[in-house]
Amino acid sequence: MEIRTLKYFLAVAREENMTRAAENLHVTQPTLSKALKVLEDELGKKLFTRHSFSIALTEEGTLLRDRAEDLVSMADKIEQEFLSLDDITGGEIRFGLAESYQIRYLAREIRKLKAVYPNLRYHITSGDTEQVTEKLDKGLLDFAIICTTPSERKYHYIQFPESDYFGAVLPADSPLAAKDILTCDDLVGLPLFTSEQSWENDIRPWAKGRFSQLCLEGSFRLAYNGSMFAKEGLGILLTLNNLIDTSPGSGLVFRPLHPHLEVKMYLIWGRYQSFTPIAQRFLKQIQTSFSEG
Repeated sequence: MEIRTLKYFLAVAREENMTRAAENLHVTQPTLSKALKVLEDELGKKLFTRHSFSIALTEEGTLLRDRAEDLVSMADKIEQEFLSLDDITGGEIRFGLAESYQIRYLAREIRKLKAVYPNLRYHITSGDTEQVTEKLDKGLLDFAIICTTPSERKYHYIQFPESDYFGAVLPADSPLAAKDILTCDDLVGLPLFTSEQSWENDIRPWAKGRFSQLCLEGSFRLAYNGSMFAKEGLGILLTLNNLIDTSPGSGLVFRPLHPHLEVKMYLIWGRYQSFTPIAQRFLKQIQTSFSEG
């Protein structure tokens, strides 16, 4: 199974049309059709259902698409890593990021590094801890930033200089907006929004015995999306400070939870991970900056 063939397959899966896929790949349609037929024969499975004017993935094709995306990404990453070995002015670094106001520290370090290595290129993937650590474990990322304590068995890590804390984002005209802080008692029986990760890892231990009385109305991986539902009065968003615009005129307010619910952020990388020169320079720089800061 060749990487080129997998790229052909992904192009057809994306376009759902053989002609458009062939045009985008700059190959003839017969060449593309033959490559996909060889792939189906090799796997012993039908990957596409062909209709009059479109092509749809079979169940087996959907499985291959998910696996092929990771394989192609890994192949591209390996190619870029070897190209960067001779690039003394730059290279590529891939990050997976959880949402946090402290991402500004990462942006600051990238800016400093790019001033020295102008050909630095960086790629950002956003997601919760489960999403970004999965990509890190597969070798698709160089670093991840997460908001849960890392496994020392699997990762090396650096703790960010500050801590975030949880609060409630709710409409400015809500009766609870008159309070300076919100307790578990204030939230009991009300529709709540947060990520599934935060619900289990943060809110559950914070609420203790009252957790079963809290109602998760809906879960959001991105706090901004949850804030739109809160703004419409559908519920209260539990999220970290400084992620949502709650300035006057926004229609929303942020109220810290009590007892104080603190969350620490960590930059992590694999315990047995190999780095490109530019990734090594970044790691050395941020270790120095954080230790001095």
